[in-house]
Amino acid sequence: MRLASFNVNSIRRRAPHLARFLARHTPDLVFLQETKCKAEEFPHVELAASGYRIHAIGQHGGRNGVAVLGRLPFEIVAEALPGEDEDIQARYIEVRAGGAHIAGIYLPNGNSGGDEGMAYKWRWQQRLNARAAQHLDGFTPFAILGDFNVVPTVRDMAPGALPPGDALVHPQSRAHFNALCHLGMTESSAALGQHQFTYWDYGAAFETNRGLRIDHAMLSPELAERLVSFSVDTEARAEDQPSDHAPVWVELRG
Repeated sequence: MRLASFNVNSIRRRAPHLARFLARHTPDLVFLQETKCKAEEFPHVELAASGYRIHAIGQHGGRNGVAVLGRLPFEIVAEALPGEDEDIQARYIEVRAGGAHIAGIYLPNGNSGGDEGMAYKWRWQQRLNARAAQHLDGFTPFAILGDFNVVPTVRDMAPGALPPGDALVHPQSRAHFNALCHLGMTESSAALGQHQFTYWDYGAAFETNRGLRIDHAMLSPELAERLVSFSVDTEARAEDQPSDHAPVWVELRG
């Protein structure tokens, strides 16, 4: 089973990029982040030829936004992360497919909104960890893929790419990420000894490989034992008018 994640940074601008990625790698499920459109504005027509079933979750004002596309049959389990009823930001989708629960996330960046923006990021991380703990306690095969907006270690960023106080490298952000691992979730790329960047800011960052590793695939023990590989499609980042993220995918046996 091949599970993928792609922060498209506007699906209406990147639909051709996504279609080419789907044709190159044919993932069974792909989770999108930062679609930046309402659900009814999602470019279904442009992607119809891909043969994927699509379920999109948008947000008023065209901010954030997540979606799932599947060749594999899937059932929607949740369209929001539990734990904060007043949170209306479109950042979470969870499906049941292939005998597992699989979540796609767009974790808050934390660098905007001052202290409250940072606090929202950490609350969101705590809620995500609680959701993972619920599945782990029930021995439910569970995966989380997406833009975590966390650089786990100094090896996961180009030297000097971010200041020490940035929300993506803040000790509290990293602590919540590590807590997710300590619950029993395996971070696929690191487990395989890989630290390839997944994000490069616009400008010369991609050409000079001044990047960050912030797109992750986390697996419960039941899925981690099936882990075969983790890959980053830098070809998509090298295209004309790309997203600032490259798609990533994880290959599981069975």
